[in-house]
Amino acid sequence: MVMAVREPVVFPPEDIVVRDAFDPPFTRDSYLPRDVPIDRNRGVDHDDEQDDEGTASVELAAIMTATSTPVTPGPSSPPLEPPKSADFIPPTRPSSTPFPNAQQGPSEIRCLTCQPACLDSDVRLLQDPVATTTIDEQPVLTLTQLPAEIHECILDHIFGYRVSTSSPSSLSIPSVNARSWSTALRHSRRKELSNLALVSPLWRDLIQERLYRHIKLKATVSAANEVMSFFVQNTHLSTYVKHVEIWFPVFQPKFPHSIPEEGSLALPTVSPEGIASATYGLPTDNATMEEVFKLVGQTFPEARVMTLEGGERKKAPRVRYNVPGSGLATVDGDLPQIPTIRTLIVKGQWNIIRQPKDWETISKALPSLEEWHGTYAKPKSKSYLSMANTLDKLDHKITKLNLCLECDYRREITCPPYYLKVCEQIHWCENLARAASHLEHLSYTGRVCHSFFDILARCTNPRTTRLKTIDITVKNCCRQNAQWNESGSGITDMHFIGAFEQLVLSGIRALERLKTVDLLRIRYVDLDSPVPPLNPYFLVRDGWCSGVWSEQILEEIHRVRPNIRFKEIVDSFGEVGYNKEGRLIISPDFPKSRVLSLKLANYAMLAGGITIL
Repeated sequence: MVMAVREPVVFPPEDIVVRDAFDPPFTRDSYLPRDVPIDRNRGVDHDDEQDDEGTASVELAAIMTATSTPVTPGPSSPPLEPPKSADFIPPTRPSSTPFPNAQQGPSEIRCLTCQPACLDSDVRLLQDPVATTTIDEQPVLTLTQLPAEIHECILDHIFGYRVSTSSPSSLSIPSVNARSWSTALRHSRRKELSNLALVSPLWRDLIQERLYRHIKLKATVSAANEVMSFFVQNTHLSTYVKHVEIWFPVFQPKFPHSIPEEGSLALPTVSPEGIASATYGLPTDNATMEEVFKLVGQTFPEARVMTLEGGERKKAPRVRYNVPGSGLATVDGDLPQIPTIRTLIVKGQWNIIRQPKDWETISKALPSLEEWHGTYAKPKSKSYLSMANTLDKLDHKITKLNLCLECDYRREITCPPYYLKVCEQIHWCENLARAASHLEHLSYTGRVCHSFFDILARCTNPRTTRLKTIDITVKNCCRQNAQWNESGSGITDMHFIGAFEQLVLSGIRALERLKTVDLLRIRYVDLDSPVPPLNPYFLVRDGWCSGVWSEQILEEIHRVRPNIRFKEIVDSFGEVGYNKEGRLIISPDFPKSRVLSLKLANYAMLAGGITIL
């Protein structure tokens, strides 16, 4: 490899002057001395400045010339790359892109809030006057100028998603039951969030709309007067209320010595030793249903959901409907009408609805009622008997029914005596099936057997049926002529597993006439189960099936709806073994999530007990 060696630069001595052959000879007149004395006290006029500038230019030109420097010039710079030809065409953007033509954005970053005020004076002079005019013409965007949809999205992210009370799509969700309705329209009331109403007048209205969507009121005369007075003074807040929840007290403190003021429900003084000499009795200041309906109808014109909570206690008082001689009702015994209520939620229903006449009075006062949620605090025979008589007179305007007669999700050793009283008088499943034939959505928690689906299929006309969803949570399967030791429930009771299989088979056969049903769920919940994933269930949704299965179940599904398929079919629960005591040991191979396949024949191994590793 050949390397170019540059010769070292040699400067001549200071006393030797190197001259070129073509340079003119030196003369004293052409020589300009470099050391020129400067008189700082002498004034400088315009002509002298021009002479100095000319002299400096001449000297600078002499220095920059190649002949004035004794340094040998180095190698020349490499040639530049030839420019690209103008025939180059960039690739075409595909037509599937949202912007087929590339747009060049502004290359200069400018402040739009303070605009030209933040620019330096030198920058303003260099800036194009046309561009300055364009910046001045652009409006300044603030928070209040954003669209209303943006504000709604921001507040939904902070306060939570709002469930519509008027859209049928949001009310027909099977998961929206009485329990979820209690929080669906209720948003956080923390001070940190409520103070956001001070940001702007627009936010004040939007946040107050969320804070007052769901309110809870105490059903006493004094509380009703306070509520009426507050909303009379703040009439703009009454239109924000969509869900009114009213609870009737079942306790009231009594003071043996000092008698409080009339209508006062103040709690007694609490000392370190406990409550000082206080007893509790029945309340005396409770409002009647007539007064409650009048308050809701006159104060909240936009209310869509109403909750009535009757409370629960031993020998709880029944809520009074009318005050004799009050004159508030239009007809004797009727309640003031509330035409805007579409959903009624009744908690502790035994204290509010005890006979069919009570339901007829409430239903008549709510002409637009479409959805009814009824929940009983404790299971009792009177709940089944009164509800059975009420279902016989259920209005056809009710399209969604949610009943919870027993909320204790635990297995039973034997059928309780109170339900034996019910079986001696009526067959509950028959009354429930006749009422369900006119509904669109049914959700039920309690006791049921295969007769429910058999009667429902006979009472339903396939051409006119509206039933779309059936959701049943089984407390136990009622069985006729069963011994006391054969009427229990649980995954270790094979009599219950057999009754559950008959219930599932009856539900599958009913789908042959229930053409519009697209969701069928039958499940058993046991909170004390040793293996909760083994709790039997059966689910049909969106053309797929999961849960318990047997050869007979597979045949019926293929016969009734051939397009339905099981997501997964597994023959075992996992690794099964026995310990020294002969007790069954299972090492489940399924995750903690929902099991998609449960073979009914495998439950026979659990009859003698189970141990989970």
